Amino acid sequence: MASIIFLHGASSSGKSTIARALQATIEQPFWHISIDHLRDAGVLPTERFKSGEFRWRDARPAFFDGYHASLGAYADAGNNLILEHILDTEGWIDTLRALFAPHDVLFVAVHCALDMLIAREAERGDRPAGSAKQDFETIHVRRVYDLELQSEDGLERNVERILAAWRSGERRSEFAAS
Repeated sequence: MASIIFLHGASSSGKSTIARALQATIEQPFWHISIDHLRDAGVLPTERFKSGEFRWRDARPAFFDGYHASLGAYADAGNNLILEHILDTEGWIDTLRALFAPHDVLFVAVHCALDMLIAREAERGDRPAGSAKQDFETIHVRRVYDLELQSEDGLERNVERILAAWRSGERRSEFAAS
């Protein structure tokens, strides 16, 4: 059984910063995985999507089906994961619950004030304008977490809270119910 610390929050909410600090602190080896890693590594033909030569809308379902399957495979092989993800599509939670059923999942909400999300999104410049606001308004609806964080509480405090929750072994999220 692998351990999965699943950071779920809006685009630009601070998931990557938390994941890096957590990975540097936690006492066991954890892979830090996100869609951004694939994008930044050049896995996707990003420029061709941007130019319109390829349509992301057409490629997106297969991409995420493969991504989700790979996460299950990493965990099934015994790799602990710190996963950053945005559950913004119907059915993804069900898919991931099934894939992660044999594993220990700590499901963590990463909240951030809307004005801060919008400012971070604009500063980054690598997200579609308005995606942070859309995420803010939708992705946490009906989600049940083991832990909820506020980015404004600070990195050190949030990492300490995740570590305490992970070490406790208490799980009550949607993933614990599967």
